[in-house]
Amino acid sequence: MDGQQPLPLEVLIRIILFAVFYVTDDAVPYFRKIQKEEQWLYRFPRTPSIYPGHILWMTVFTVPLTAVIVFFVLRRDQKDAKQALLCASLSVFLTGSVTNFIKLGVGRPRPDFLERCFPDGNIHDDMNCTGIAKEIIQGYKSFPSGHSSFAFSSLGFVALYIAGKLHIFNRNGHGNSLKICLFVALLVWATLIAVSRTADFHHHWQDVTVGSALGMTLAYFCYRQYYPALSRSVSHLPYVSLPSERDLIPTLPANVVNNTVAVDSLMKMV
Repeated sequence: MDGQQPLPLEVLIRIILFAVFYVTDDAVPYFRKIQKEEQWLYRFPRTPSIYPGHILWMTVFTVPLTAVIVFFVLRRDQKDAKQALLCASLSVFLTGSVTNFIKLGVGRPRPDFLERCFPDGNIHDDMNCTGIAKEIIQGYKSFPSGHSSFAFSSLGFVALYIAGKLHIFNRNGHGNSLKICLFVALLVWATLIAVSRTADFHHHWQDVTVGSALGMTLAYFCYRQYYPALSRSVSHLPYVSLPSERDLIPTLPANVVNNTVAVDSLMKMV
């Protein structure tokens, strides 16, 4: 298909994005000044993550891989499997890089920041922290939530991928409650991961909201680079498998489809 980049270049882009994420993950953010009257926002206790990081990484990588493998076993479509893996990896690594850059620029303290800053409980008016430097640096990376953005960039992609394969949003798949439940369950899963970050006092609700929106937006953006809209009758196929743009025309009444002139005119409008 025209515009398709060589595979080595696609892989290189993902390697670069991962390197950017890796480097920025430990970078020092902007240290936002905390006013005395807003200290209550950052006085929450430090608690273990309800959804730990290693479980998050397992989710982010294994769920998309499992979905791709299942459909490959069912349909034996190598082109689709390759495009899906490229799409999922781009969504995750791009989201990670963008999330980290925003974190560094905003430098918002976490809800448990004061306990990170003053482990002994003695808060100094000058806000010169006495805690562990690494914990303090991470304490300034609350906005947006990385758990939330990663969850939606991964599970959001899987939801879109399955919706396309099962034709959930076009006439070929209407009226099937099981398909809808599967689609919604993936988004609920991502939502619960995001919400858990407010329950364990690692993020504010604004961090979770923006992180979730960021992850889902980038997941959809990346998905549409490789797959047509979910409303199309060919939503189950990647762009590289479509012979022409004619296959992307919405389903038309039979009398219009049989009218060559009408179809050609519509093609010019698309």
